[in-house]
Amino acid sequence: MAQEAKPFWEVKTLEEMSPEEWDKLCDGCGRCCLIKLEDEDTDEVYTTRLACSLLDVGSCRCRDYKNRHKVMHDCLTIDPESLKKLDWLPPSCAYVRMADGRSLAWWHPLVSGSPETVHEAGISVRSFARSEKGIKKTSFHRYIIQDLAE
Repeated sequence: MAQEAKPFWEVKTLEEMSPEEWDKLCDGCGRCCLIKLEDEDTDEVYTTRLACSLLDVGSCRCRDYKNRHKVMHDCLTIDPESLKKLDWLPPSCAYVRMADGRSLAWWHPLVSGSPETVHEAGISVRSFARSEKGIKKTSFHRYIIQDLAE
């Protein structure tokens, strides 16, 4: 197969991808949009099943992706540089897989051709996440979940 016929994620590094390609690489699992709690004493990060209020839990996509940083001031930008520091991202994350030299999983929408396979494979948060809306921050600890496996 000629190199130009290969998909962009097979021929480019994360650093070489355009912003559009970078965004397409997102598998739509919604895991990065789950609220994390950090223990101030140990610096350990715990994942909750509470999702950012901008996350549409049904589709696992941001309701206002373009303006997310204006609306949610603590929303993180995942890029090649920040990826090195975000050790809480799950091993299933397409960005993590690519950074580790692994290929995209069979269920990734770019491989399968369907945005539904990430949900069918049980990778997305669709089946267990709920919005943080209406939950007091002092109660967030009640929603801590075990580490998400791949």
